[in-house]
Amino acid sequence: GMPLDAAMQGLAGQTTVLTISDDATVGDDDREVVVTPIGWDYELRRRDWIEANRRYVEEKTGGKVGYIYVPDTAQDGVNNLMRQFVGQFTRQGLIVDERWNGGGYIPTYFIDILSRKSRSYWARRDGNTWATPTLAHNGPKVMLANSHSGSGGDCFPYYWRQEGLGPIIGTRTWGGLIGISGQPNLVDGTRPTIPIFAFFELDGTWGIEGYGVDPDIEVVDDPGLLAKGQDPQLDRAIAEIMKAVEEHPYSIPPVPAYPDRSGKGTKPADR
Repeated sequence: GMPLDAAMQGLAGQTTVLTISDDATVGDDDREVVVTPIGWDYELRRRDWIEANRRYVEEKTGGKVGYIYVPDTAQDGVNNLMRQFVGQFTRQGLIVDERWNGGGYIPTYFIDILSRKSRSYWARRDGNTWATPTLAHNGPKVMLANSHSGSGGDCFPYYWRQEGLGPIIGTRTWGGLIGISGQPNLVDGTRPTIPIFAFFELDGTWGIEGYGVDPDIEVVDDPGLLAKGQDPQLDRAIAEIMKAVEEHPYSIPPVPAYPDRSGKGTKPADR
């Protein structure tokens, strides 16, 4: 018979009826399902990979550590950061993975979110204590980066280190922080890209471009282990974050004893 992928060619976006059988032959157990094929499964595969990593970290840390993957520093990166952060900011530790980060915009917003600390707590007699700001992670963090993290993916670990958010694990980033902007399209639809603005550091020196950002802990991926489904960089991140969680645990302080406010605001003679 025809291979399944060949039979599905040209059907993206079209309602399609599939005949399913337990033993892949026509028989009494046949059943039909209606599907709408997609033209590109990259996003599904990436989400599956992210979820597999999240479950792996959760299992290895007993639920103490969250895992967040940030694919770029543009809109997709913002969406992924917030979607994953909201569900895991209460974990004791966080692993922020920016390997293969394709860049986009300057990631100051990412750092603003990840560097938030609780400013105060609020207690009520008949409910749970909560913090302000609500979305803030106070525990230790580590970052994963590699040589395929570039542009905004270079800037992200640079600002991460500048803010002192935790160790960077992996390999040196790509090293490309001369930006492009404002080029008009040509009449044939081609869009030229012209370098217009370049990064330099607070001390007045050029940086990152042509070199990248070094990790604090270098872990080079072993292709043989990767082919077996193993991830040495992620495993090292788990080891480091668990050590940090044990050495610097964070917990909400207990609610203090309620004061006696009886008679407050009245003159002593009127009490």
